[in-house]
Amino acid sequence: MIAEPFAAIDVIAAKRDHQELSDAQIDWFVDAYVRNVIAEEQMSAMAMAILLNGMNRREMVRWTKAYIDSGETMDWSKLGRPTADKHSTGGVGDKITLPLAPLVAACGVSVPQLSGRGLGHTGGTLDKLESIPGWRASLSNDEMLKVLQECGAVICAAGAGLAPADKKLYALRDVTATVEAIPLIASSIMSKKIAEGTSALVLDVKTGSGAFMSDPKDAALLARTMVNLGKDAGVKTRALVTAMDVPLGLTAGNSLEIRETLEVLAGGGPSDVIELTLLLANEMLDAVGIKPKVSPEEALKNGMAMDVWRKMIAAQGGDNDAPLPVAKEKMEIKATATGKLLTLDAMKVGVAAWRLGAGRQKQGEVLQLGSGIEIHAKPGDLVTKDQTILTLHTDEVARFERAIDALSGGFSIGGKDDEVKRLPLVVERIEG
Repeated sequence: MIAEPFAAIDVIAAKRDHQELSDAQIDWFVDAYVRNVIAEEQMSAMAMAILLNGMNRREMVRWTKAYIDSGETMDWSKLGRPTADKHSTGGVGDKITLPLAPLVAACGVSVPQLSGRGLGHTGGTLDKLESIPGWRASLSNDEMLKVLQECGAVICAAGAGLAPADKKLYALRDVTATVEAIPLIASSIMSKKIAEGTSALVLDVKTGSGAFMSDPKDAALLARTMVNLGKDAGVKTRALVTAMDVPLGLTAGNSLEIRETLEVLAGGGPSDVIELTLLLANEMLDAVGIKPKVSPEEALKNGMAMDVWRKMIAAQGGDNDAPLPVAKEKMEIKATATGKLLTLDAMKVGVAAWRLGAGRQKQGEVLQLGSGIEIHAKPGDLVTKDQTILTLHTDEVARFERAIDALSGGFSIGGKDDEVKRLPLVVERIEG
């Protein structure tokens, strides 16, 4: 038996006592955890020490590198085109990845978009796409490359070989109250994105009631930390801190969001979804130094982005012409007065969608792909008494009661001259 160079308890105690961890300590600790030399309770203690005492930039860079070194990295040099990716911290109605990937591909940049499944109020990007009959999330590396070569974009699950150390720790953070540790959040996101091998990365960090980081200052700190990690790894990285105090778009739920995506790709759809999609597309193109012959605005309007979408969906087994899932039951939530809609709380809408069956409480839980919420009015809109504000969709009537409970106080109506207080769509832009 080869003796280990460190004792786990000594490394944990060093971070507990506000000491900097050396590169060698970090490399060994992450590797030993993957090899099961370090027990789950020891990594739990380290995660809590990091939450409480933080890490400096050098430590975070090294921790991220240790994640990356625990698995494989991807190489897209065979494509002969620049590559760019986008990551969002997620929120209610955040379907931006769906129209964005084919749009950027239509403008001449390859987009290998490795996405995930959702825990919480709605499904993740992969769950939404699985609303399309036949569509397949799991692709081999060779299949990913083939779809990228043929279509310019691919949205699929990350393989087990990318940053396995992070995958192991990710589950542990969820049950040890350490999810909020910014060094661990940043390393988790950036290790997979750096290992993914794109030349540029644009981050969409949400803030507001429906976001993981509800405080804009916390969101900006996370964004700045991730931009620095990307820069130090040689990946052109920038971030937008964007609003999630109000749901994004007019739908929250899996097949509902696919329908909305198709509206956007057809040149219509909600103005906030269009605006953010175009902002992020332009950031991705600028980050790789591409001045496209056709602008993102034109590519949405003239059908080029839709063409890439249909090719991409078909290449992954999806039937573009098959009907999407529709929930069996629906219920309308109506305005209680005439006036201006002042608020629409993203988190309350998200929890309601979750209770209707659009999200899952534990890994592996089957979603109701047609469930969710349609939004018929946004803050600033004038409404009349008994006008429908929301439509709830579910397969089980019994779910309506708890969803309505979640929506209690979820929107307010005031006078037509009352001020609407909302975050701007883009709160802050950060570039390394």
